[in-house]
Parts: sequence; structure tokens; C-alpha cells
Amino acid sequence: MQRKADDTTTTVPVPDHDEIRVGTLQAIIRQSGLPRSAFEAE
Repeated sequence: MQRKADDTTTTVPVPDHDEIRVGTLQAIIRQSGLPRSAFEAE
């Protein structure tokens, strides 16, 4: 996934796995710039 802003592009990987490692998920959350709560199940 990519998000383009004025002069930058942020690329966030989307793994194609049933389960991903905790560190990978943390990196995706950090790179996305979204709050952790956006990734938590409701």
C-alpha cells in the first residue's frame, strides 16, 4: 500500500500470510502513521 503526500510517498507492506510476526506487525503500524488502536479488533 502507498500513501502519497506533497513531496513524499509512504509505502507500507501488506504480508500475504495468515499470521505475521509481532515485529513485522509493529513495523507496519509504525510505518503507516496510524494509531495502534486502528489495528485492534473491536
